[in-house]
Amino acid sequence: MLEYLEDLHFSDSDLSYLATLRGNDGKILFEPAFLDYLGELRFECDIDGMPEGTLVFPHEPLLRVQGPLLQCQILETALLNIINFQTLIATKLSRVCQATQGDPVLEFGLRRAQGIDGALSASRAAYIGGCAATSNVLAGKLYGIPVKGTHAHSWIMSFASEDEAFRAYAEAMPNNCIFLVDTFDTLKGVKKAIEMGQWLREKGHQLVGIRLDSGEFISLSQEARKMLDEAGFQEARIVASNDLDEYLIDELKAAGAKINVWGVGTKLVTGYEQAALGGVYKLTAIRDPGEEWQYRLKLSEEPIKISNPGLLQVRRFSDAQGMFSGDMIYNQTQPPVDAPKMFNLAVPEKHTLLPANTPYQDLLIPVLRKGQPVIELPSLEQIRERVQAQLAQCPAGIKRLKNPDVYSVSLEYHLYDLKQRLINKARSD
Repeated sequence: MLEYLEDLHFSDSDLSYLATLRGNDGKILFEPAFLDYLGELRFECDIDGMPEGTLVFPHEPLLRVQGPLLQCQILETALLNIINFQTLIATKLSRVCQATQGDPVLEFGLRRAQGIDGALSASRAAYIGGCAATSNVLAGKLYGIPVKGTHAHSWIMSFASEDEAFRAYAEAMPNNCIFLVDTFDTLKGVKKAIEMGQWLREKGHQLVGIRLDSGEFISLSQEARKMLDEAGFQEARIVASNDLDEYLIDELKAAGAKINVWGVGTKLVTGYEQAALGGVYKLTAIRDPGEEWQYRLKLSEEPIKISNPGLLQVRRFSDAQGMFSGDMIYNQTQPPVDAPKMFNLAVPEKHTLLPANTPYQDLLIPVLRKGQPVIELPSLEQIRERVQAQLAQCPAGIKRLKNPDVYSVSLEYHLYDLKQRLINKARSD
């Protein structure tokens, strides 16, 4: 995102194209003077945001953008595109990792992703979310993500026999042998992989494992594990792939499947049951230079879609053990008192009065000032480590895959009061 913002400008070719656009009357949409203005535009907004890798909950602002109105509005689509998709994928992969209970997860989504750019974004986000490696070699090159993969069914089918295909692969890559065993008959494929593993061992190499891509995973993985162990390949991994997600993995683990590496692709990079994250970009306050802030909100018949006004900040509270206990959204122009009164967003009639001196951290930090970075960006590894640290501080009930507890997100009293007054005013006009 910061790379995009630092380079934000309208090129000559951009302006030339905009000059060709016409309205429904056939006349130009943009006056030459406006296009000249765009050509001279230099990004000078202030941005505060949650550090990448921070856990965020519904209705909380991830970013706050402050600056000239035109510049703020130009950013809307790009910021939503960048943040929504990668947040969705990182969240999904984190849930998959929770289901595997510590087993490595490989991101296998390149072939099913929405284009090359979508695949790269998905690989980056998946690594942040916790995957051990990706099959996307370009993502490995660009982002330093470990790359892992196996051969395809087409490799097997291009030879006269499965034995010949396994042998050719072992000779070509003896230090990277995970054999895909389900092209014809899975258990016969396992037997042939064991034979090739014995050949590799004689040559000073090891059988890394086998991969199952179809069939009944529970019984097949159990029988394959037994065959591998009896042949002396206790360290060989069993990799599974084929439309896996956190729910299926959770069921397979509970049923005793002997899989210890999980390749997740289609249901990760497409979002599948949630194809898009519903992040929005709303105007919350406006003012003329030197004037007082005028607060804004979007009204809706659905209470959950009414936006929050103000210069918003998120304060995260923790208990004595350092576990997250709840978040409060407040307006920075009216800082909360030490023992704030809060109204729960999910149950507005429910309010809480926090004890004084409750530990907290404000989550949005300065990122850009006048368009220039004011922080040192963390590495991908540091972002990934932050995710794990944040998850460790999140109560187990919140992370539960099925019927999770609802994390408390509230409005500070003054912000809640401001919002109600603006709602009443808008509905009376």
